[in-house]
Amino acid sequence: MIGMSDLDQQIDYWDTAAATKTFTHPLHLPWWDDVDRRASIVDFGCGYGRTLEALVELGFTDLVGLDIAPAMIARARRHHPEMRFEVMHAWPRIERPDASVDVVVLFAVLTCIPGDEAQRRVIDECRRVLAPGGLLFLSDLELSGDDQARERYARDADRFGTYGVFETGDGAICRHHPHDWFGTLLNGFAIEAARRIAVATMNGNQSAAVQLLARKASP
Repeated sequence: MIGMSDLDQQIDYWDTAAATKTFTHPLHLPWWDDVDRRASIVDFGCGYGRTLEALVELGFTDLVGLDIAPAMIARARRHHPEMRFEVMHAWPRIERPDASVDVVVLFAVLTCIPGDEAQRRVIDECRRVLAPGGLLFLSDLELSGDDQARERYARDADRFGTYGVFETGDGAICRHHPHDWFGTLLNGFAIEAARRIAVATMNGNQSAAVQLLARKASP
């Protein structure tokens, strides 16, 4: 489980990084074709609002972005004053009632959460707020086979206790995942579609990513 001191360190990092980082995980547009444009959508870990901006361009109207980093939310509000953004003060709590949200977007969030239990808490919270049959759009990073990545995984495996968790040169603690981890993590969801893509990381490196469209099981 992520400790409070660990969370504080992450907030400090993302507040510092807020002005400079660029996020690149794309929306896969065909997956959004049949989503009602009036659906209530929460972007968990919204950063500076890039994904919500893309959803507005697709015609969605009921949107909110959540992030733990006040500087990220401040950047989002400056660039998108017409949109709703909230700082998460009780991470990973989403301040919404049970079964009240139609869609949760979780893009490049798990890579920022090194621990298994902390990741499970995030998915549990997404499951809690989603209505039965609600959708989870997940995009995150897989283990890479290139030499630099394998060196970093091996270097930091003992330190963090998980192969795939590593510290970047600018101090972020990141995690790349075995592909089968996502299926294990999404207990209580039916994975309806999946695709693998290459993305540029926030530090400009190429990395393998997986995108999943998952539906919360109905009772």
